[in-house]
Amino acid sequence: MATTRTAHTAWEGNLVDGKGETTLDSSGIGTFPVSWPSRAEQANGKTSPEELIAAAHSACFSMALSHGLTGAGTPPTKLDTKADVTFQPGTGITGIHLTVVGEVAGLDEAGFVKAAEDAKANCPVSQALAGTTITLSASLA
Repeated sequence: MATTRTAHTAWEGNLVDGKGETTLDSSGIGTFPVSWPSRAEQANGKTSPEELIAAAHSACFSMALSHGLTGAGTPPTKLDTKADVTFQPGTGITGIHLTVVGEVAGLDEAGFVKAAEDAKANCPVSQALAGTTITLSASLA
């Protein structure tokens, strides 16, 4: 069964001086302010498309890695995943770096790295972002 998730943004003004609010409609968990300065300079308490992509990618990757490890008979105790999305004004998103540290009983470092690489290649968000360079650092705690 397919699912659709929805968010919307209400924007006022031009790009540089304008501002907006992004609302997570499906979950109803919040509305977040966005602006060009929060995207291209400092966050200053506002989010950006890149931060939202980083949140989505780190969650999706963690789910995919957990699923792969569990399917291989080595379910993780804990996965701590960070996604760094780099935005260059005038160019766009220039790369995403995933960093994951895992606690997985019965698995060596090489096996964990292999599972993480598989999750990076196969998580739906990675696939949706296939036009972007995605790199990975994976290690056991």
